Amino acid sequence: MGLTVTYSEQELTAALKAKDDQAFSYLYDHYSGSLYSIILQIVKSPEVANDILQEVFVSIWRKIESYDPIKGRLFTWMLNISRNASIDMLRSKNYQNNQKNQEITDNVYGINQVTQTNIDSIGLSKFLGKLRPEQRVLIELAYFKGYTHDEIAQLEGIPLGTVKTRIRSALLQLREFLK
Repeated sequence: MGLTVTYSEQELTAALKAKDDQAFSYLYDHYSGSLYSIILQIVKSPEVANDILQEVFVSIWRKIESYDPIKGRLFTWMLNISRNASIDMLRSKNYQNNQKNQEITDNVYGINQVTQTNIDSIGLSKFLGKLRPEQRVLIELAYFKGYTHDEIAQLEGIPLGTVKTRIRSALLQLREFLK
């Protein structure tokens, strides 16, 4: 029977920075599901989400030295890497071309399958529900749908400064809820 190791966030970070394989396995086992759900919210394709998830963990392994606990929690840092990788994929020419080809194939065969992952599966819905509706919408657009602040301002018809202020305020509130 194997011994189960658990880490505090500080211990995990130190072990990752020391390139400890066991710590990396622990990180993957405990965070891959949540990060996958977030990636899938943005890219909508399980295959693409799996590819991005693998890239994200390679990136975490390579960039762990740049993580600064003073600036935020480890999960938030990994969430931002995941979100950015997902958005980069959506904006890539190769992905856009594949999507155009996929849409044609789906329409021809009538198979248009869209996988919707509920944000509740990663436990965030109860916290998002505590936000004011105008904040919640912006957080969902920015972090689960991959829109930039500029795109959100245009989409919602509100000034860019207002978008940034509401998102910042919402993130501060979420941080308090998670404590």
